[in-house]
Amino acid sequence: MASITLDHLAHAYRPDPRGPQDYQLKEINHVWRQGGAYALLGPSGCGKTTLLNIISGLVTPTTGRILFDGRDVTHLPTEARNIAQVFQFPVVYDTMTVRENLAFPLKNRHVPRADIVRRVEEIASRLDLSAVLDRKAQNLTADAKQKISLGRGLVRSDVAAILFDEPLTVIDPHLKWQLRSSLKELHRALDLTMIYVTHDQTEALTFADTVVVMHDGSVVQTGSPEELFLRPAHTFVGHFIGSPGMNVLPAEVRGRTAYIEGIAIALPSAYPALPPGARIELGVRPEFAELTRAGTGVPVKVRRIDDLGRTRIARIEIAGHAAAATVPEGLSIEGDAAGLKLEPGQIHIYADGARVAGEGGA
Repeated sequence: MASITLDHLAHAYRPDPRGPQDYQLKEINHVWRQGGAYALLGPSGCGKTTLLNIISGLVTPTTGRILFDGRDVTHLPTEARNIAQVFQFPVVYDTMTVRENLAFPLKNRHVPRADIVRRVEEIASRLDLSAVLDRKAQNLTADAKQKISLGRGLVRSDVAAILFDEPLTVIDPHLKWQLRSSLKELHRALDLTMIYVTHDQTEALTFADTVVVMHDGSVVQTGSPEELFLRPAHTFVGHFIGSPGMNVLPAEVRGRTAYIEGIAIALPSAYPALPPGARIELGVRPEFAELTRAGTGVPVKVRRIDDLGRTRIARIEIAGHAAAATVPEGLSIEGDAAGLKLEPGQIHIYADGARVAGEGGA
């Protein structure tokens, strides 16, 4: 088990990078604590797999260092880092039984037989593989084979970290929740450092204690799932986290008031130091924007209302800009005119995508 330090880490696949645009992974400085459950979350091509491969030793960074418990491992091969990695698709020995697959990493390290038996049975039980322990892997479904891959990564208790690269891609949808729950339980029980790469926000937010959101090769925010939802540090985080994502609307800010095409919205704080020439936007999540009757709150036009069962979401326009809002139970709207009530403490102001703190720390 190890803490992992990323020290001025950056990587470019071209041999002569000349600027930030040439880097797949832009400079990162971060410390991941020992025993933490982390998720690298972002769209395809944002750099998360590159970062994972640098941690595992499959890629050597262009600049910077990576340290395990303060030890520089930047140029050490994968086998010298004492990590386990689980890939997107199953990696198993088809001619071995499930039991032999799970035991293989322990036998290679000459773990006593009694400890191997105990550990294999524990991991098999947690991954629902006990009933197939003595079956050949080649006869199993893709779901079961990926469970074996997960088990081989988890069976060792002495690893510095376990790295998961979108490990549930081939898993049947109805089993994904079960496996995420099993991984979370194993993390709590084993106190291992786990890093989980995914583009699926549900996977990231249910697995990780700390989520690292990446966009265009950069880390745009690191925080708990609650922090990412309530206080997005960047408009990309607001868009990417949540369903539907945060409303982001172009605005002009004067004092404690934002104006969207002349429509005034009261702000909880003043913003006297917004950078001149910056793109200014107002962000508020649909969960904190509630539809009301026309003549109250911010005037909006209702385009449609989607009934999602447990809640209703209104698709609206504010001064011609598309947005979404929640519809309270029992509210009926006649025509397309309505109002919008915003929760003041959940209105955020952004300059060129980055969240700006107002006076008073809002």
